[in-house]
Amino acid sequence: MNRAPLRDLLVGCFVLAGLGAIAYLSLSVGGLSYRGAGGLPLFAKFDELGGLKPRAQVVISGVKVGQVKAIALDDTYRARVGLDLQKDLKLPVDTTASIMTSGLLGDRYISLQLGAEQETLKAGDEIAFTESAVILERLIGKLVYSSDRGKTE
Repeated sequence: MNRAPLRDLLVGCFVLAGLGAIAYLSLSVGGLSYRGAGGLPLFAKFDELGGLKPRAQVVISGVKVGQVKAIALDDTYRARVGLDLQKDLKLPVDTTASIMTSGLLGDRYISLQLGAEQETLKAGDEIAFTESAVILERLIGKLVYSSDRGKTE
């Protein structure tokens, strides 16, 4: 059998390129990156998360500016969400954080609406104004309950 070293080299390069592509796609789907932390850690407290998960997007005007770093329960039994935002952001202290849904039943994300104050949030500060997630099941339950109640009277 006659071996062709050039063919073996090309096959080896092709296999390595395929393995590299699989590794890149695995890291991309997993949400991992080499960029590291954003540099501006902030916190927000919510009454209801509605399925918000770590690594969910944080957006301003539809542009991704960070992600949810951690979710925990605080002493008052409210959800405390840690945000990791871009370092160069200058957010006013009256910024509002709302939990939104992409589409009707899509993933949850946090939308930031900027305030008008001159003073800005510093690393480790807490966003004071928050709006919890709207739970579709609860809205439907209230609608059904209110329509049943009207018929029985």
